Amino acid sequence: MFRKITREQLEKFLSRHASDKRVLDIGSGGSSYGRFFPNRLSVDIDPERKPDMVADAHNLPFKDGEFELVLCTEVLEHVLDPKKVISEISRVLKPGGRVILTTRFMYPLHDTPHDYWRFTIYGMRELFKEWNIIELIPETQTFSTIAALLQRISFQTTLKANKILKFFILCKAFMINKMNFLITKEFGNIQKSKEEKNIMSTGYYIVAEKK
Repeated sequence: MFRKITREQLEKFLSRHASDKRVLDIGSGGSSYGRFFPNRLSVDIDPERKPDMVADAHNLPFKDGEFELVLCTEVLEHVLDPKKVISEISRVLKPGGRVILTTRFMYPLHDTPHDYWRFTIYGMRELFKEWNIIELIPETQTFSTIAALLQRISFQTTLKANKILKFFILCKAFMINKMNFLITKEFGNIQKSKEEKNIMSTGYYIVAEKK
């Protein structure tokens, strides 16, 4: 009942793109997604996370075109120069190679103080305009985003009547997560002249191919 909404969605996405190819997994120290990518090489800037290799995503220690697949989950919001990191991912990929990347949009501060950016769907399209975008999807629908934020309030705060109030908040989150069917239309402005889908999402998932 109280499983993390974002974690559930992320695992579904990664399972759809599971691969036994040799994968470079950037910022992956301590992640639990190795089961989807059994031949991954994990890279992280933090040695305490025990990656296979300690390295900075801005300057990857690999040859041009060394990988067919790069995985980068929940990292882009934590790097100082997202464009540089995407450029490095492109460099180490073979032509036709793919990146599987996830990042945050409407989400609380996390892993502070190294939490720098948030990305809209339009920002993602701009960052990957030199790529063939195979898939670009929101992580959550609008009501589910509210529910996920409530979950994070419970996870990241100390409250008065702490356990009781957190139980109440998590129950509310569970109910709100079931309310997406109530929305019939969404708009990108308050004048309701620009129709959109998922005006609030916790983040975005992208699969893009190097040209």
